[in-house]
Amino acid sequence: MLRRTALATSALLIGALLFTSCTATSTTPTATGEPDPNATLTVRLSLEPSNLDIRRTSGAALEQALVDNVYQGLVTRDGDDDNTIVPALATDWTVSSDGLTYTFTLRQGVTFHDGSALTADDVVSSLQTAKDDATIQNSADLAGVSSVTSPDPTTVVITLAQPNIDFLFALTGRAGLIFKNNDATNFQTSTNGTGPFTVSSWNTGQSLVLSRNDAYWGDPAGVAEVVLDYIPDQSAAINAALSGDVDVALEIDPELQGQLDGTGDFRIESGLTTDKGTLAFNNTRAPLDDQRVREALRLSIDHQALIDTLGAGQTLSGPIPPLDPGYEDLSGDIAYDPDRARELLAEAGAEDLTLTLTIPSVYPTSIPTFLVSSFADVGVTLKVESVDFPTWLQNVYTNRDYDLSFVRHVEARDFGNWANPSYYFGYDNPEVQSLYTRALATTDEQQSSDLLAEAARIVAEEDAADWLFLSTPLTAVATNVADFPQNSLNVRLPLAGVTVSSE
Repeated sequence: MLRRTALATSALLIGALLFTSCTATSTTPTATGEPDPNATLTVRLSLEPSNLDIRRTSGAALEQALVDNVYQGLVTRDGDDDNTIVPALATDWTVSSDGLTYTFTLRQGVTFHDGSALTADDVVSSLQTAKDDATIQNSADLAGVSSVTSPDPTTVVITLAQPNIDFLFALTGRAGLIFKNNDATNFQTSTNGTGPFTVSSWNTGQSLVLSRNDAYWGDPAGVAEVVLDYIPDQSAAINAALSGDVDVALEIDPELQGQLDGTGDFRIESGLTTDKGTLAFNNTRAPLDDQRVREALRLSIDHQALIDTLGAGQTLSGPIPPLDPGYEDLSGDIAYDPDRARELLAEAGAEDLTLTLTIPSVYPTSIPTFLVSSFADVGVTLKVESVDFPTWLQNVYTNRDYDLSFVRHVEARDFGNWANPSYYFGYDNPEVQSLYTRALATTDEQQSSDLLAEAARIVAEEDAADWLFLSTPLTAVATNVADFPQNSLNVRLPLAGVTVSSE
């Protein structure tokens, strides 16, 4: 949806939310009993997509349901292995020493769900269209592509105008998905991918049903059917689990998990994410253009106490999460210190400050309530404006008409937002922009990571925002379910390797 930042409707959840079976890995416990290949796996999610057109419709709900299950790219990412890039529709690839030429060998025997064979022309047309058509989600990720060609039926060559160390990762996103050339499918209501599942039905407002693709090029899916059951209400989701109506419930409310503990029917798992609960400061608006004010606001927040209040999460003191290149622990650079916050506000002449927090109404009220109390303790009055997501998009993201805002930025490798002065943060630092450009342009992964870390330190030291928490959502998994993925489930939900044992 938003460039490199899935501020998508399904990511903005009260509790929100790669690969094919031949590339999946898992560290989840193995279920007792023999896997039943004819089983149905029912998964509770919070918010459904508005339609099925993954190329042109925003919303992380579409990525959860369709990427790597229904649609695939040349490569994908393994969320349970630090987002390692792994093969999908390409069996292998090479990168030229100058970082400009990517040569992919296409997998043979791949067919679309309508029975058509995948060809090199399909790959070329898909990527060229994604590059040229700005209405396609994440089209800008391919902006640096100068050509996409197929010298023979089994090879695709992509040439870049300049090196981009994140290019392979970009191909794991929506812009890298491969579609049949000149496909007449109505993508709003139907799908035609190459993945291990087909979409067999969509009951709007209730569920999306995926059926095993018996013509799939890889190992067959471990279950015959997956029902993605959309249950927004947390209590209703717990009740559905207790009654046996769902096998897995994503992002359960920590306050309600006790109802499942001790039943013997579920285990509670928690995985890693790149889901950053971000308190944005409008860096272009006084008095937030004064670093002393921004630092004071950060110092007034007891982050661990907030996480304890929410019942889940980890502290995050900078813009890069542990799963992304460039991460380093910056927790030693700032700590809860309301006395120092009051001093800074006094120095800035902002002792009687009043600010407004604009927050989408899908988030729990505990977050703004905690911030109101924290800021009041240092003499800052915080007004809360709760809005629906379209209003947030218009007022905050597009018009940048806000003081403070909170959303969860779920996408991986989205540091580029801090190098973009036009982004709604309004943060403009030429040194950060230069470091980010250099980080992308190098072909040395360690050098790139070091440059990103340096840039991230500057962003954190200038208090460009506050990172309230790193989301670590809880998932309830039935004891007869094995190999359910653990990490980054609010962005990707690869289900081909999951099995269900008969009781």
